[in-house]
Amino acid sequence: MKIATFNINGIKARVGALSDWLDEAQPDVAVLQEIKSVDEGFPTEPFEDRGYNVATHGQKGFNGVAILSKLPLEDVTRGLPGDESDAQARWIEATVVGRRAVRICGLYLPNGNPVPGPKYEYKLAWMARMQARAAELLAAEEPALMAGDYNVIPQDEDAARPEAWREDALALPETRAAFRRIVNLGYTEAFRARTRAPGHYSFWDFQRGAWDRNDGIRIDHVLMTPQCADLMLDCGIDRDVRGREKPSDHVPVWVELDA
Repeated sequence: MKIATFNINGIKARVGALSDWLDEAQPDVAVLQEIKSVDEGFPTEPFEDRGYNVATHGQKGFNGVAILSKLPLEDVTRGLPGDESDAQARWIEATVVGRRAVRICGLYLPNGNPVPGPKYEYKLAWMARMQARAAELLAAEEPALMAGDYNVIPQDEDAARPEAWREDALALPETRAAFRRIVNLGYTEAFRARTRAPGHYSFWDFQRGAWDRNDGIRIDHVLMTPQCADLMLDCGIDRDVRGREKPSDHVPVWVELDA
């Protein structure tokens, strides 16, 4: 089972780019972020024509997450538990069943800038809620993963110029500590289980020629429960997608499971 996460940065602007990548990469499941569309406005037809079931949790003009799956989507839930007043569409869950059932959580973690301020407070509060949900997933003792745009640069080697991010919400010590608290519950960060080397990125800003200079950061992650980590066969980043026509500023990150 191949599962990918991809911040598409506007589904209506990237239908062609996403469709081309799906045809090439053939993921069984694609978890999308920043669809920037209400549910009824999501263009399902191109993906259903490719054999994908579609579940969305949308929001007009901002945020929004979705799951595309060639396998049936079971027990779909929307919204991160812990704050019923939170109207931002940033979390979706579903179970997919191949040879094994896997609980998949797609997430778009808040950016948090500017710092200090209410947006950063919201980010840290959201991460605390995510930690609580992560603990519940672990307690179930079943294969599960949380994949998406975390808006977290975990370590300096995850940025081409770490000094440029020192005061940014993506790399502040409090942000990294909150991320570590989630991982340290017992999760495996899929890409770092494959390699510890620097120079691997999943985002290049549209500004200042970041792609041409390889001025990237790694902020798209997959965290796996122990039962899921035991099934991992491979993990990778489809870096070349960033250099194509009408790209997102993110690229897909994928894991392959023996499931």
